[in-house]
Amino acid sequence: MELADLGWNDHFAAAYAPHAAAGLQPARVICELKHAYALHTGEDEQLGECRGRLLYDATSRAALPAIGDWVVVRSRPGETKLDIVAVLPRTTKFSRRAAGEHGHEQVVAANIDTVFLVAALDVPLNLRRFERFLAVTRESGAQPVIVLNKADLHSDPTAAAAELESIAAGVPVVTLSAEAGTGCRKLAPWLKRGQTVALLGPSGVGKSTLVNRLMRDEVQDIQEVRAGDRKGRHTTTRRELFVTPSGAMLIDTPGLRELQLWAAGVADAFADVEAVLARCRFTNCSHETEPGCALRPALADGTLSPERWQSYLKLRIEQQAMARRLEARRERTEKIVWRKVSKALRAQRHFEERQE
Repeated sequence: MELADLGWNDHFAAAYAPHAAAGLQPARVICELKHAYALHTGEDEQLGECRGRLLYDATSRAALPAIGDWVVVRSRPGETKLDIVAVLPRTTKFSRRAAGEHGHEQVVAANIDTVFLVAALDVPLNLRRFERFLAVTRESGAQPVIVLNKADLHSDPTAAAAELESIAAGVPVVTLSAEAGTGCRKLAPWLKRGQTVALLGPSGVGKSTLVNRLMRDEVQDIQEVRAGDRKGRHTTTRRELFVTPSGAMLIDTPGLRELQLWAAGVADAFADVEAVLARCRFTNCSHETEPGCALRPALADGTLSPERWQSYLKLRIEQQAMARRLEARRERTEKIVWRKVSKALRAQRHFEERQE
């Protein structure tokens, strides 16, 4: 296998060039383990660990390798394990806010070309969930594609696809049945050699079944969803990259029941709402009693649904709150850096005084 088969391109080659003279080599992260990473060098698969300055300089977990990352590695004499010494700049990055009140940025997958947003048609569609996923996917830089699985269990999958298209703003919507094997060929345009695709969606929608279908092999364990609520059982417990027979790479992810925003392209995901707001007479319109407000008539005549407007407001509020958290985190990071610098200067002065 060549590096190009793993997604290597001119962007990564240029970033790697300074490391080549030092005898280091590139590798791609294909699986995140508990205390290490599975890497593919183009020749074989090996384990790797972060070492040295990479760990010291990392200001957050997001600075360390994630599934799909290209890294620079160094061999250990007499060992098969590799040292990861650098992470090459990412072309795309799919991030979310980790769980918890003070959640930090968590990179779900990096250097992905396409994101398959997978939902199942054996339960009612959650349009609000798709609005959230679309906003985050657009921010990542990857191309979103909505995949409606279990089409054989829906009375009118075409109508369901049309319902998604009404909020998808031109995003492709594909209906298929991974279990039955029907419709999977529709995904061929995004499954070309060297392309990387991430599958995202809640548990139970059939992501692992779809991976097995596209791989033409049982590479992922699957389980039945619970009969009571049709929710999945988190079959996939780690992120892993697979190379398909077509040459594309698939990244399967653990089910995301709750996706908290990190940084999201809300404006792109809600272009219809933004277009309505742009027609307001005043740029600071509160949409209450101002003359020339375009929102109130749009809600009254059904041009814009109240649910769509409320979803937009909710994501905007989350985005603003996250922006405040990011600014506070940046200020804390700067203070930490200056403390380290001050400590180093004091140590240097102390050393110089002892030499006098």
